[in-house]
Amino acid sequence: MGSFLNFLAASQTTNTSHAIKGVVDRLASTIFSAHSILVFALSLTTALLLGRVVAAILRRLVVMVGRRADKTENLSVVNRVRRYETMLVLSIAIIRTGLILFALYFWWALTHSSGSSGQPTAIIGASALIVIVISGALSPALRDIAAGSLMMLEEWYGVGDHIRVEPFTDLQGVVERVTLRSTRIRGLNGEVIWINNQTIQGVRITPKGSRMIGLELFVTNLKAGQQLIETTNKRLPIGPLLVINPLVITSTEEVGDQLWQITAIGETAPGREWLIEKSATELIKRLDEENPTQIIAHGPLARYADSEAERRFTRTLSNTRKRRTPKRRSLAKPAARKNHLST
Repeated sequence: MGSFLNFLAASQTTNTSHAIKGVVDRLASTIFSAHSILVFALSLTTALLLGRVVAAILRRLVVMVGRRADKTENLSVVNRVRRYETMLVLSIAIIRTGLILFALYFWWALTHSSGSSGQPTAIIGASALIVIVISGALSPALRDIAAGSLMMLEEWYGVGDHIRVEPFTDLQGVVERVTLRSTRIRGLNGEVIWINNQTIQGVRITPKGSRMIGLELFVTNLKAGQQLIETTNKRLPIGPLLVINPLVITSTEEVGDQLWQITAIGETAPGREWLIEKSATELIKRLDEENPTQIIAHGPLARYADSEAERRFTRTLSNTRKRRTPKRRSLAKPAARKNHLST
């Protein structure tokens, strides 16, 4: 009986070894054959060449759309056109990836369609093994693609937006390219930064691409205060990466006896807020100190002055002035219920 069991075990081991050898021979004759390698190389080369042609055409469209966004003065139209630009840039990566996947499918179907009925189990097993190996090797890229797909579906940001990436507090710049796997931004210092999409936990977007900084100045002479703002503007550095728009007086109000409040708003590039918050305020104080008759009673005080944020917060803070009114108890319903019970 023991010899018979040993014979069965030896025969099963032999059958298993023959099956494994058959799978290996099948893979060697199909995947690693000269014909399979040639078809794989031709398919992949064709997909890459077609991807380059499609990318070149779409990049021309991206340039045209970007020029239209630059010429448009309406901010809502600019944001909509930038979304189109983002979709075009994103479609480049999607189409090129789709062409590569189609080339792999074409290679597999062409090299394994004939003779696959002889050993379907071996083919299925080999396919499962290849899928497991590829998915394990590409798992970081797959996580990037999953994160990028969700961000693009929810429209977190687009090409041309200025973003600050969380949790990297110092990582900010203008989005130049977006794919399902990564995002490329350009910083104010000219550095090109690539970020894997799975590492992006959140983004802070500057809607208009610039920072609005307001200064509150209390003076004892209105005309002299207005002249002080104009003199300060002449000494501020103007440029796309510096002070985009100089200080503009938006309101003047007399708040006391010979005391006026002047509100001036300037516009800077993101990350250059210090040009108004510090440089402009210090310059105003120094100019006033050099004046024999000093006019500044208080300030200047710097603050953010985004109009949309002010509108939103004004609506929210208006609820703080409201009070809950206590509900009055009605005596009619209990009385009616009592009459109903008596009947």
